[in-house]
Amino acid sequence: MRIDELVKDAKTVGISGHVRPDGDCIGSNIALYLYLKKNYPQIRVDVFLEKIPQSYRIVQEIDAVNSEFKTDVDSYDVFFSLDCGKERLGDAEKFFDAAKKKVNIDHHVSNEGTGDENYIVPKASSASELVYNCLDQEKIDADIAKMLYMGMVTDTGVFKYSNTSPETMRIAADLISYGFDFGELIDHVFYEKTYVQNQILGRALLESMIFMDGECIVSVVSRQTMDFYMAESSDLEGIVSQLLLTSGTECAIFMYEIGSLEYKVSLRSKGKVDVAKIAEIFGGGGHARAAGCTMNGTQHDIINSLSGYIERSLKGVFS
Repeated sequence: MRIDELVKDAKTVGISGHVRPDGDCIGSNIALYLYLKKNYPQIRVDVFLEKIPQSYRIVQEIDAVNSEFKTDVDSYDVFFSLDCGKERLGDAEKFFDAAKKKVNIDHHVSNEGTGDENYIVPKASSASELVYNCLDQEKIDADIAKMLYMGMVTDTGVFKYSNTSPETMRIAADLISYGFDFGELIDHVFYEKTYVQNQILGRALLESMIFMDGECIVSVVSRQTMDFYMAESSDLEGIVSQLLLTSGTECAIFMYEIGSLEYKVSLRSKGKVDVAKIAEIFGGGGHARAAGCTMNGTQHDIINSLSGYIERSLKGVFS
């Protein structure tokens, strides 16, 4: 798939990603926006994303992001859904449906392709890696490269997750050759935390529990706790990865309350447990070592439901 071919006759282009955008979603969306603005100034380009979390506020052209999902364009000539199928676009789904040409670029195995043109590669590290493959590398600049690198760094856990391939590393090497400060980017996006984020991380670690002979760890943050610290959902990023670093654990569960008896669940694995398969059972998805879903019930009911599948996976009897 070549972006230049897809937009060569377009006058209007829309871009969007999934609800509650993460680093890869934001990076791929902004990188494509910058690429089109730089190389096709005659095209009107609109990018739609929900509010960008504080840790990603380093993105270029952040003021251009339309978080109100309002536009005077009746039908975009081309609309890109990046890092998700159209069903996860939220308020941007209607723009995608109305577009003359629908393009879907994603790396999630659960996405069978929801566009007229689809580039779905489940083995890819990230949507940002796939967007890079679709661009003319001679037309990329340091700002575009920085956004793609940010997306790849966040979705690979700084190149630690199993979705990191030799091709991922080759692309990352090419991106840093454009000259941005990649060390500063990694520190800001992946490690640097606000005081509130450190407080709620400490609370989550303090109240965590290990079970299954120490092979699984779980922590739950209630709505009441979030309100006490005046924390948003974006302030909870990274907690599940920190839980997984606990010595002896093979799987981590992190949950936070988003509604009455409703929880956003993040799952991480060191390899023995395919958490994507478990998340899919409950309507979610992701990758073998990093996945998530939304579940209803009490926190104890949810943990019991998940732990049954995790235990079977650890014993090698769930596939």
